[in-house]
Parts: sequence; structure tokens; C-alpha cells
Amino acid sequence: MKKAATFYTEKLAVHGGYASAWTKDLSMAFVEGKKGHEYISMQPPGTTTVGLSLLKAYQATGDVQFLEAARGAAKALIECQLASGGWLSEYDFSGAYEKKYHLRQQVLAGDTEPGKRNFYSTLDDNKTQSALLFLLELASLPESKDDKALHDCLKFGMDSLLGAQYPNGAWPQQFGKPADPATPVLKAAYPKTWPRTFPKENYVSFYTLNDGNMQKIVQLLLRAHDLTQDERYLNSAKKAGDFFILAQMPEPQTVWAQQYNHQMEPVWARKFEPPCVTGGESLSTMETLHELYVVTGDEKFLKPMAAAFAWYEKSALPDGKYARFYELQTNKPLYFVKDTYELVYDDGNLPTHYGFKLDYVQRDLERLNEALKKPREELLAKRAAPTTEKSWASRAKGAADKTVQALKTQEAEGFWLKGDEIDAGEFVRHFNAMSLYVEGAKKGGEAFAKLQGR
Repeated sequence: MKKAATFYTEKLAVHGGYASAWTKDLSMAFVEGKKGHEYISMQPPGTTTVGLSLLKAYQATGDVQFLEAARGAAKALIECQLASGGWLSEYDFSGAYEKKYHLRQQVLAGDTEPGKRNFYSTLDDNKTQSALLFLLELASLPESKDDKALHDCLKFGMDSLLGAQYPNGAWPQQFGKPADPATPVLKAAYPKTWPRTFPKENYVSFYTLNDGNMQKIVQLLLRAHDLTQDERYLNSAKKAGDFFILAQMPEPQTVWAQQYNHQMEPVWARKFEPPCVTGGESLSTMETLHELYVVTGDEKFLKPMAAAFAWYEKSALPDGKYARFYELQTNKPLYFVKDTYELVYDDGNLPTHYGFKLDYVQRDLERLNEALKKPREELLAKRAAPTTEKSWASRAKGAADKTVQALKTQEAEGFWLKGDEIDAGEFVRHFNAMSLYVEGAKKGGEAFAKLQGR
């Protein structure tokens, strides 16, 4: 673990932050869709998830090397926080982005007018959410109590996120200012008509469930409430649950869309994301509603479940998979043609960059159904950290095989590869497994010794 952290901090870090991948000769760093020498990524895996892994390693071991590395990642996020409170997908520290984007640090220095600079924070793909979660966990350490820059950055980010929540409880995909308090609160409805071709409408203000965006927000808010006991966070999470209830489509498709306009009708986003109900994001919405029930005990969050499960039972494809998109009201699976992006019913020539057919849904539906059968008290206990040597030892045992794999696949210099590239996702996966094992072994005491046969 120390070898990996040393390599990352000494060879890969840019202003303390991290890209998503690197060439083995370290000549180039990669973030989504871009490459350069001084990029860091906020989209997992990158600065936010590497930083959180380093922080977890410090909590598991007490080794200050990991804490200093985590602080470095946090410093990078503080430097590139936008004036709206969140973050971009990536940041280039070569200097170009300082002219393109309006940063909070520039505002603090007196540069308050954005002009033509972009200042919109993104919630897409867990970018701003993962940044705030990492900063929240770091700021909650007693060792961080005097870190004013960290606490100020976190407070501004969390306040901005709360402010961007619409009156109905939803968030947009991106935000640049507080939500309009006059935005109507409506129940989901089918549009009378919708265009079959991509309208190129600006969709970033729409209520967005795509890729579990709001699921990640709710998880962040619940963790913030756990750590701070600030009721604003719990109330905001419950308000998001109210939106999920409002957003459940009426019969005959009692699930959810990827995105809704402010009239609460499913609408286009990108050219391969049509108005529809979705086999993917509907599941993450159900999981989030269940989590809200577990935390709050309010059974209203369970009421949408029966109708949603009924839709899934009738909507599986012949091979047991689910389509990402189902046509409004007819429930026919929708697909796109590779290159032309023509909207069709035929799955014979799909683009390869996007999951138009989902093979994990049935497994996760069964897992959710099993969780629904368990007492709430049991599920609440699982959310808490282990409290006995036996439970800590059990955690170490569960991470043992993954730890062995991490050690076997680690390169001599300390990194892990994915294909021919040094990969931040592999770092996070293996580093977290080792942290779990070390912490479980450390706190497992005699129970862990017995597992080892001593």
C-alpha cells in the first residue's frame, strides 16, 4: 500500500490530483475524451475516488503518508472548484482552463464577474457528488478541524448543491445558480407527442436520473447527515424521495424516465437518449427509495415498489436482459442504428459506446427483492461499522482473496495496469481491498488470530 501511494504521489499527481489513466512511460495522462500532461479527473476513477481510497487507508492504518496524500488530492479539488460550487469532469492545470472557466478561487481574489467563462457544475457521472463525498469524509476527521480552506470549500459546495434542488425535490444535470423557486411541482405525465428525431435541445436544466445521478446525491446527503447531524441534509434527501414518487410514470409503464422537462414529461437528452421509460435508471431509483425507507422508516418510500416490480415482470427481453429504453405507452424496446443514430425497434446494429441492453438488471432486482424482505433493523445494522472483533475479522476474511489478487497483480513500481495503461480504477479497487483487510486484521484481535490458525 505504501509503495502504491508513493508511486501515485511522486510520479502521477498533478497539484495533488489524478487523471484516470496514464501511459506506462508516464508521457501522457488520460481523462474522459481528452489527453495531456497536466489533467486531473473529477469523474471516477480519478482525483475524487483515489483521494477517498487514500483517506480510507489512513483510517485503516493510522499511517500519515496516506493522510498527506489525501490532503494533496483535496487541495487540487479546492483549487479547481467552480464559482457555482461544484466541479467539471476534469481540469487542466497547464493554464488554459483558468481562462475558460470561472473558479471560486478567482471569486475569492475579487474576480467576481464570469464574463464568457463557463461556471456550470456538473452532476453527471458522479463528478460533483464524489468530490463532495471525499471532502466531507476528510473534513470530518479530527485532524482536519483547523483546515479552513477545506471546510470553506466543502460548505460552499454543499450549500450550492442544496440550493440547486428544485421545489419538487429534483436536481438538474448541471447547475450554475440556485433553482427557481417558482418551478411548478407536478406529477409525471406522458407527452401528447414527442419528436422521433433528435431535437438538439439544451437539456442540462432537466430533472435528471441518468446514470444514477440523483442516487449518488441522496447517498451523499445521507452520509453528510450521518457525519454532521445537520437536518438540512436529511430533509433534502427525503425531498428527493418525494420527487421519485412524483416522477413514477402512470399506467401502463409504472417506472421512471431518464430525464423530465419542467412539465414532468419524459424528454430527449443526448442524441441516443430519447423520451422513454428506462430499464436501468428505474432500478437505481427503486434502490434509492428503499434506502430512504431504511434510513427514515417512512413507508411512503416503499409504495411505488409493487407497481414498478410488476412492470419489470412484463418487460424482460426474450434473453432475460432488459432494454435501456422502452417506448412511451407501447412499451416496445427502443434502439439506435450505429453511426446514423436513427431511432428504431431493431437491435441488430447498435452503437458500441453505450449500454442499450442491460444484463445486470435481473440480478439486482432479485437482490432488492431480498432486501425488501429483511427487517429494517437488520438493514440499519449493516450500514454501521463492525462493533466486535468477530465482525472485524469477518470483514478481513471477506477481503482476503481480493488482497491476494492485489498483491499478485501489483507491478514492482507499485501501480496496477489495465491493458497497457496505468489505471486509477485498478488502484482504487485493489487499494480499497487491502485497506479493508488491514483494518479488519488490526481490529479483529483474537478472532482474526483464530482465522489465521494461531
